[in-house]
Amino acid sequence: MKTVFIGDSVTDCDRITIAPLGNGYVSLIAKSGRLKGEVINVGTSGHRLIDLENRWEKDVLAHQPDILSVSIGINDTWRRYDDNDPTSVEDFEARYRRVLDSAIAASHPKIVLCEPFLLEVQGEMHTWREDLNPKIDVVHRLAHDYGAILVPFDQEFATRAKSQPMQDLATDGIHPTEDGHAIMAELWLKSVNL
Repeated sequence: MKTVFIGDSVTDCDRITIAPLGNGYVSLIAKSGRLKGEVINVGTSGHRLIDLENRWEKDVLAHQPDILSVSIGINDTWRRYDDNDPTSVEDFEARYRRVLDSAIAASHPKIVLCEPFLLEVQGEMHTWREDLNPKIDVVHRLAHDYGAILVPFDQEFATRAKSQPMQDLATDGIHPTEDGHAIMAELWLKSVNL
């Protein structure tokens, strides 16, 4: 069995400089021993869905995964606010459907879709929800339409943030701490039923 994880920096976690699986939730999932077979991490820091689509053939289709886990979306929101480079909800959904369709056509993997998440540690981040929440809705819709497994990262972090400081989970609201990655790994394994 072969599992491919694709996404942005949250998935990447220094996989080029530290170890092939990085030092985040993907590595923790692999080390748990509950996910059998080969684990491949092709997360790339800073990437948006357009970037995933551009490298999809090399980084996903070429591996012919049995399980495909996708975690993307926060940079599609972030770039709107730091670079005035928005990704519309319509574009986000259309690209997401194209990549999923091509993966299904190539190897019929079990698909795992992860919510992008945000912890509003800085005041201006409250406004980001108007952009991010519709993209999370897209992920939910796609999970339903494709019969995919949904991993509710955003929901889990929001729940935990009610009883502990958000910075304990992700100091900048986007990149998880060690504890944040441990929560993600356990939630992923629970959601995928491993």
